[in-house]
Amino acid sequence: MENVLIIHVDQLRRDVLSCYGGKEVQTPNIDFLAENGVLLENFYTPSAVCTPSRGCFFTGNYPHENGAYRNGIPVKKDAHGFAEAFAKAGHHTGYLGKWHLADHKERGDDLGEYNPLGFEDWDYKVEFGHCKSVAYENGKVRPKREVGNKRSYTTDWLTDETIKFLNNQLKNTSPFLFTVSIPDPHQPFEVRPPYDTMFDPLKVEIPESFWEREIPDWAERDTWGRLHYYPYGLFEREGHLRRLKAQYLGAVKCIDDNIGRIIQCLKDTGLWENTMVVFTTDHGEYMGEHGLMEKNNLYESVYHIPCVISMPWKNIQERRCNTWINVVDFAPTLAGMLGIPYPFKVQGKDLSTHLLENRETEQVLYIHPSDVPRAGILTPEFELAYVGKGWCEEEFHDHILFDMRKDPLQMTNVFGKPEYAKVQKMLTEKLKRHFEEIGTPKKFLPKEVWTVEEKDGN
Repeated sequence: MENVLIIHVDQLRRDVLSCYGGKEVQTPNIDFLAENGVLLENFYTPSAVCTPSRGCFFTGNYPHENGAYRNGIPVKKDAHGFAEAFAKAGHHTGYLGKWHLADHKERGDDLGEYNPLGFEDWDYKVEFGHCKSVAYENGKVRPKREVGNKRSYTTDWLTDETIKFLNNQLKNTSPFLFTVSIPDPHQPFEVRPPYDTMFDPLKVEIPESFWEREIPDWAERDTWGRLHYYPYGLFEREGHLRRLKAQYLGAVKCIDDNIGRIIQCLKDTGLWENTMVVFTTDHGEYMGEHGLMEKNNLYESVYHIPCVISMPWKNIQERRCNTWINVVDFAPTLAGMLGIPYPFKVQGKDLSTHLLENRETEQVLYIHPSDVPRAGILTPEFELAYVGKGWCEEEFHDHILFDMRKDPLQMTNVFGKPEYAKVQKMLTEKLKRHFEEIGTPKKFLPKEVWTVEEKDGN
């Protein structure tokens, strides 16, 4: 039986990686994983927020089904995950790094009572948050805000611990499934030397939409809006973005270098040939698009995320897979790829055959709400989304419809335009059916997406 190593990072843009066409950072080690397996061109998360996306990834169920529908809300006690399925099949399962699926949000908090979703070997049960170094205090691991060195910087330390785990597997006869979750390149945008000076702020690329004048009301004024990040009139508006992006690129390069160390360990230990390595993230990062940073808005780029899967033992004809795969599909698909029975109910689909044979699936993503009413649908041709009250308690009205073929940068909102009326109606009906079928509580949806009367407090 094959081993599985999952490297899960936080808030990574897909177009930063050179295997996805990025030019600013060369990521030869992540590229190497893709060259020895498959690169998913169309991997999407239904919620561009840490906890909801991670809940979907590990359980195969949408946020309001698994319970983790926003940051700080844990997965349900009775939720199941793919690690549990692998453990039942005889794999030794382990976890390391940021969890973000318990009810603690601060770095260094003990996870307390939580559902580990089938991960058995877990030496450091703390919520790593977005720390920049790790220290030992009174025999316990404590994440720190200060930027560390090559031994204590969080990415390096997690890599060292992963290498220890891999070396220890030489003593075991059972296969393993291990996840290492790296908090970078999520903010705060600071990275250790020499990566902190590796990229010149004056030479980084600035997205065209950074200078966009008119954007939807929610994108302008809500808690995650442009007024919070890069409002017009901000002193050195472009300079602020350049300096942050240079640090972000450095963090990505640090991650790639450490993945190179992990690959070398797999080769040195003889584990490489029978270990699947999955590299992915929970969501993207706007990095200046529309004057925004971070995630948790409705523009497409933070939902469209990277995922590469190495399978050195398998002869794969098509290395770039165009199959549309939702994060909720990951759990059953991973099990299907390795022939592991999946005994738990999931809303995702086993697309393992589609992935390995590059088959087409329905090309659609449904954007799910968290704790404010927003919902959307994304296809290769269009994105439609509805909004309601925002995090700032203001009622927003600028629903969006973007023609993705004509306007890939999403700078021209055609919602309500007569020539798009049929498309808008068709997409709205699909959106309504989806949320009705999966039972998303009505209170979390914009009224335009309501399909049935509220029942039993929903």
